[in-house]
Amino acid sequence: MYAITIPEPGGPEALVWDEVPDPAPGEGEVLVDVAAGAVNRADILQRQGFYDPPPGASPYPGLECSGRVAEIGPGVSGWNVGDEVCALLSGGGYAEKAVVPAGQLLPVPQGIGLTQAAALPEVTCTVWSNVFMIAHLRPGETLLVHGGSSGIGTMAIQLAKAVGARVAVTAGTQEKLDRCAELGADILVNYREQDFVEEVRKATDGAGADVILDNMGAKYLERNVRALAVNGRLAIIGMQGGVKGELNIGALLAKRAAISATSLRARPLEEKAAIVAAVREHVWPLFAGGHLRPVVDRELPMRDAAAAHRVVEESGHIGKVLLITPQGA
Repeated sequence: MYAITIPEPGGPEALVWDEVPDPAPGEGEVLVDVAAGAVNRADILQRQGFYDPPPGASPYPGLECSGRVAEIGPGVSGWNVGDEVCALLSGGGYAEKAVVPAGQLLPVPQGIGLTQAAALPEVTCTVWSNVFMIAHLRPGETLLVHGGSSGIGTMAIQLAKAVGARVAVTAGTQEKLDRCAELGADILVNYREQDFVEEVRKATDGAGADVILDNMGAKYLERNVRALAVNGRLAIIGMQGGVKGELNIGALLAKRAAISATSLRARPLEEKAAIVAAVREHVWPLFAGGHLRPVVDRELPMRDAAAAHRVVEESGHIGKVLLITPQGA
């Protein structure tokens, strides 16, 4: 098969479309003929040499894919050769074939195309596990999403609205804010021109956000705590704004607030399987009902992964950037 390899860490040009050995499914695994993969910022960090795959994972980048089941490994039930699926991966999505633990497979949702389904596993699992399983967003509460026009952001808006929450977003251009509004966002903040703490307080009559989904980390830590409502929950899922920040414990105590920080990639198989099962139960029916849809900025041939990485690094996209294999084209 062909896959995107990284012979040496570096810029987008470090991504090389090369012939590599075919993978084979082991106990509890399924082999998927990949139709499409999707670009995540973790892939960029891996390409730069800052985020190695977990032990035993594929060395190729790619944390999600869609395709058709090609082979069933020992001990797997409930799936058949030819099933159209999408999958949460620890690596290997930038390839023509990928091995997936059976607990991380999902059927392609009703009404969603095979290639478009590659945009779903990472964002739905990230949003559902952080915003709902950990932060317990409830109907009538306010969710603040940083990077509202990203793949994570566009899914968080839709899921929060589907359960009856109010949504505030930050983004850097009016075009991105307009797209967030189209998805249902109620409070729109241009972080280049406005203070999100002030804007969220103003829109909530001084109460603040009940849940904040944050991809920035250190840069926003102090302001996120100020933006939280009493009993608020801050869910940190990224470090785009740095890894070390100063936390005012007094401010956190005064609000009886909580902070969580998670990632998906390195979690044990059983934890990932539990998240995937929850997503299949709670999120997948919303696609069939027309309440959710993947937001895809563009599709590029997988061999052109370098161009896709440039788009994502420049934040020149809204939603997801997909990589299409020759069999998915």
